[in-house]
Amino acid sequence: MVELLILLGLIILGLSLLLSIIPLGLWISALAAGVKIGIVTLVGMRLRRVAPAKIVNPLIKATKAGLDLNVNKLEGHLLAGGNVDRVVNALIAAQRAGIDLGFERAAAIDLAGRDVLQAVQVSVNPRVIETPVVTAVAKNGIEVKAKARVTVRANIERLVGGAGEETIIARVGEGIVTTIGSAIDHKEVLENPDTISRTVLNKGLDAGTAFEILSIDIADVDVGKNIGAQLQTDQAEADKRIAQAKAEERRAMAVAHEQEMRATVQQMRAKVVEAEAEVPRAFAQALREGKLGIMDYYNMQNIQADTQMRDSIAKLGGTKTEKSEDPKK
Repeated sequence: MVELLILLGLIILGLSLLLSIIPLGLWISALAAGVKIGIVTLVGMRLRRVAPAKIVNPLIKATKAGLDLNVNKLEGHLLAGGNVDRVVNALIAAQRAGIDLGFERAAAIDLAGRDVLQAVQVSVNPRVIETPVVTAVAKNGIEVKAKARVTVRANIERLVGGAGEETIIARVGEGIVTTIGSAIDHKEVLENPDTISRTVLNKGLDAGTAFEILSIDIADVDVGKNIGAQLQTDQAEADKRIAQAKAEERRAMAVAHEQEMRATVQQMRAKVVEAEAEVPRAFAQALREGKLGIMDYYNMQNIQADTQMRDSIAKLGGTKTEKSEDPKK
C-alpha cells in the first residue's frame, strides 16, 4: 500500500514537471482557435526563456482577426525588447481602419520607442494639441498674446525618425510670433485672428515630423503691455541719467578750474608782494651807487602819494553813488 502511494506521488510529480515544461493547456487553446503550433515549438520557447503565453495569445488574437503572422517573427520581436501584444493590436486596428501597415513597419515603430497602437489611433482619430500662450509684439509696439489649437494626424510613414509634438508646438509658436511681428498695427491681429492660422498653416510646419497638420485654430487673442512706450520711457530715463552725469562732470571741471585760477592768482599776488618788497631795496641801492638822485626819489614819492590820493577819491565817489541809489537812504 505504501509503495502504491509512493508510485502515485512520483507519477503526479512527473506530470507536474512535464506540464511545467510543456504548456499543454496553451497548446490546446491554440488548436481550438485554429492556430497551428507544435508542442516542440512551445517547449523551445520555454528553453529560450520566452513566455509562450506572450506569443500564443497575441497569435490567437491575430488569427481570429484574419491576420497571417509568423510565430518566429513574433518571438524575435519579443526577444528584441518589443511589445508583441501592442503590435498585434495596432495591426488589427490598422486593418479595421483600412491603413496599410505591415508587421515589419509596426515592429520598427514599436522598437523605436513609439506607441504604435496610439499612432494608429491618432491616424484614425486626429488629436488636438494646444500650444501655450505665445507673446509677440506688433510693429506699433503693442504686445499681443495668442493661444492656438493644432489638429494633427499621425503619419505612419514618418513615425520612425520623425519629430514629435514638441517640434510642432515650437514651430507653431515661431509662426505666431512671425505673423504678429509683421503686423503694422495690433488691431489687425485682433480683427482677423484667422490670418495667423492661414499664414502659419502655409509654412508647411509638419515637414520632417511624425504628424500631418490638418488645421490651426486661434483659441484666444489678448492685448498685453505697450512695449514701445515702455522702451521709450526707459530710453528717456537713461538719457536723463546720462545728461545728469555729464552736467555733474562739467560742474566738477568748472570747480576744479576755478580752484586752479584762484591758486594762480594767489601765486601772482605773492610774486607781486615779493616784487614790491624789493622796490625799497632797489631805491636804496640806486641811491648808494649814485644812479638815482634825491630829487628823483622825491618825484617818485610824490607820484605814489598822488596815486594813493586818486584811489581814495575814487573809492569815496563809489560809496556815495551806492548810497544815493538806495531808496531808503
